[in-house]
Amino acid sequence: MSTTPPPAAPGAGDAAQPGHGAGIAMMLAGVLLFAVNDTLGKWLVGGFTVGQLVLVRSIAGLMVMAPFIRRTGPVAFLSAPRPGLQLLRVFFSTLETSLFFWALVELPLAEVMTYYMAGPIYVTALSPWLLREPVGWRRWTAVVVGFCGVVLALHPSVESISLGSLCALAGSFSYACFMLATRKLAAVPGTVLMTAQLVAALLFGAVLVLAQGWTPPGALDLVLMLFLGVGSLGGNLCVNRALHLAPASAVVPYQYTMILWGVIFGYAFFGDLPDVLTLAGAALIIAAGMFIFLREQQLRGRRPKTERP
Repeated sequence: MSTTPPPAAPGAGDAAQPGHGAGIAMMLAGVLLFAVNDTLGKWLVGGFTVGQLVLVRSIAGLMVMAPFIRRTGPVAFLSAPRPGLQLLRVFFSTLETSLFFWALVELPLAEVMTYYMAGPIYVTALSPWLLREPVGWRRWTAVVVGFCGVVLALHPSVESISLGSLCALAGSFSYACFMLATRKLAAVPGTVLMTAQLVAALLFGAVLVLAQGWTPPGALDLVLMLFLGVGSLGGNLCVNRALHLAPASAVVPYQYTMILWGVIFGYAFFGDLPDVLTLAGAALIIAAGMFIFLREQQLRGRRPKTERP
């Protein structure tokens, strides 16, 4: 699973006008679960390898998914369309998760989250070429503003660029590629997509453990590692439920509370406070992401009218 809330499916929740409050509450709960998960990840990378975290996290996720996998049946997995694109999707999913953990080794929690919140901006920038979706000048302007935010968060000096920041930057781009592939595979059952992600991550985690070694965890650390998988699935469940209870336009903006939680948890548990450049970059990324999202909602609302004869 992604370390940040997944993008809203086109039109998701648009018909569910009642219950906006419940939808917002579920989105906030989902984002909080993601933030807690990411905080645990940063805590655990201090004593365990990335491969170990990815491996145990995937095992926990598959244990939770087991009843759904059984209910779906083997036919859905064997007959899933576009296997090449599915392999590419799980590659980017595994890469972005691993890079997220590696970035946490060196960078403050809020800073890594800031990079990853730029994922939807990359999606918009790549959409004309990979999804054949036109992007107007307004959204291109927002993309440029968002990229300026990423540059600010990166800190524009050669001395400040570190391995952690490069991992976070590459991870956020991988996350965008993962979202693009997910949109192209919208017809594939969610259980199939999620299971493929977890299996790929498990295999990659096992390879990393063979290369990096295994540090025996205590009982508490093992529970926390297992929660990385359970918490991620729980966060996605809350977000999906939010999109059923309320329109996407009402709930998706609340995903940006992720950065707020990153600042709070980063200071509370690690004594980290983001600097002025990181906060300015985060503000630009949030503003650009909000504009792109609201503009796409506006265009989607107009589309049926223009298609009428």
